[in-house]
Amino acid sequence: MKYIPPTKLKVLMIMFFAASGFGIFTGLAIATSGMQGLIITLLGVINLCLGGFMGYLLLMQKPKVRDSRKYKK
Repeated sequence: MKYIPPTKLKVLMIMFFAASGFGIFTGLAIATSGMQGLIITLLGVINLCLGGFMGYLLLMQKPKVRDSRKYKK
């Protein structure tokens, strides 16, 4: 997989976790009809999984190393 800058991964991870928290809370506490609340909750759980995947990528990604052959004097 292509290298993704850590700051971009952190922003995506925070965004997915915030959206999942909002979706799960909305689906369980605010939504009144049964099916609509279930769908919103499931979408929140999907966002939670995506946030976890972004965190996994952040932790498992190899650091970007410059090519030392280019900069030898």
